[in-house]
Formats: sequence, C-alpha cells, structure tokens
Amino acid sequence: MSRSLVKAIQILDCFLERPVMTINELAEIAQMPKTTVFRLAGGLEEAGLLIKDRKSSHDVTYRMSLKLLEYGKAVSEQLEYSKVARSHMNKLNEEIDELVHLTIMEGYKAVYVETVNSSKPVRLVVKVGARAPLYAGSAPKMLLTGLSDEEIEEYLDHVEFKQFTPNTLIQKEKIKEEIEKIRERGYSISYSEHYQATIGMSYPIYDHDGKMVAAIGVSIPYIDHSKEREEFILSKLEHTVKDIWSELGYRGVISRNFS
Repeated sequence: MSRSLVKAIQILDCFLERPVMTINELAEIAQMPKTTVFRLAGGLEEAGLLIKDRKSSHDVTYRMSLKLLEYGKAVSEQLEYSKVARSHMNKLNEEIDELVHLTIMEGYKAVYVETVNSSKPVRLVVKVGARAPLYAGSAPKMLLTGLSDEEIEEYLDHVEFKQFTPNTLIQKEKIKEEIEKIRERGYSISYSEHYQATIGMSYPIYDHDGKMVAAIGVSIPYIDHSKEREEFILSKLEHTVKDIWSELGYRGVISRNFS
C-alpha cells in the first residue's frame, strides 16, 4: 500500500480523538511534519473526506465530512443483510440439505460472502470469498440484472468472456435475453454454466429502499436434479427470500413463473 495512502488514513484516524482541529493540532496528534499534514489534509479535502472551515487566514480548522457517514452506512447495511440472511440460510439448508449461498457484487464480480454446506456424501462446496463473472451462474446473473441497462451494456462491452462449460453464455445478445427472462420471472437459474454438472437457483435480496444488495441461491449436483426437485427448491427459496425481505423492510412482490 502506498505510504501516502497509509499516512492519509492515519490523518483520518486522528479525528476519532478530536472532531475539529487546526493543522498544528493535527500534526501534533499524528506526529507528522506540518508540511506533510497540510498536503495530506488538502488531498483529503479535495476527495471530499475532510471539510475545511476558514474563519480568517489565521483561524482554519478541519473536520470529517458526511461522505464518511455514507461509507459507514454502506458497511452497516451490508453487515445487516448478511446477519439477517444467515439464520434464514441455515433454516433453508435444514429443509433441503443442499448448498445455500449468499452473493454480493464487488466491482464487476460476484463474491460469495456466506455459505451453508450440504451434509450429503456427494455435495457441492463453494468457498467464502470465491469470485465469479456476472454472466455465468445463477447468483451472478441475478446480480447482473440489478444494474441499469446502460451499466449492463458497458459491462458486456468490456468484459473478457470465458467459456467455462459448453453451457456458458458468452454472446452479448443471448445474455441480454437471459437478463430479460430473469427480470420477468423474478429468479435466476443456471444449468452447468459456471461449474460442470451443477444446477443453481437464485433470488434477489432487496433492502428497504428496493435496492438489490445481494442474491441468495441454492446449488445442487446435476445427478440430484429433476423438474420436481427444482420446483420444490424454488418454492422453499421463494419463502426464504420473502422472510429476509420482510426483516429488511422491503415489501415487494415476487412474480414467479416456472414455465
């Protein structure tokens, strides 16, 4: 990590001790030269992380901006839905005994942040922290549908497609068609698109503002798949996601069509 970045973070840490400071006070607490503190404070101000209040040429103070509150709110909300989802994921896992996972978008990647594994001798395993492209797999595709059409177009124009299996969608038009199908029916399904011989099913998780913040899904081995099993899991998954929505304050409606 850049030394300047580390020092800038140290400057921000100083405001946890004292909310408003002059450059002299900040330099004393940070134990850095005034010239260094002045330069870093200027950069943090330009980035919108510090606010400079000037009463006169000799009376200038700095304080943290509300932009930091936005970062804190985003982290808090992420922890909130992850915590809420965990108990419901455990319950779903007990009912169906299949791999249940929670996935979020980070940059233009899907990241698995919570998993509950099956107890079956033959089972699927996904490690927490594993990443996947947004065009392959039920949860990644679900997250992709949460972007605007313009953002999706930009993503598809710049992503480097990889054929993971014969079923991986790598044609832009087919992916856009798939996105419309997912939006229409309210859930996403994948037949061996990212991993061979696996079936995945996912629903979106929305916060109280109706923003998609994650996808909750179930993945099963292909050998355990049947149309009846698929519909049973989708039904259980639908009930689970509705319960999560309710706890997060979202009152939307799922439009489900298994045809």
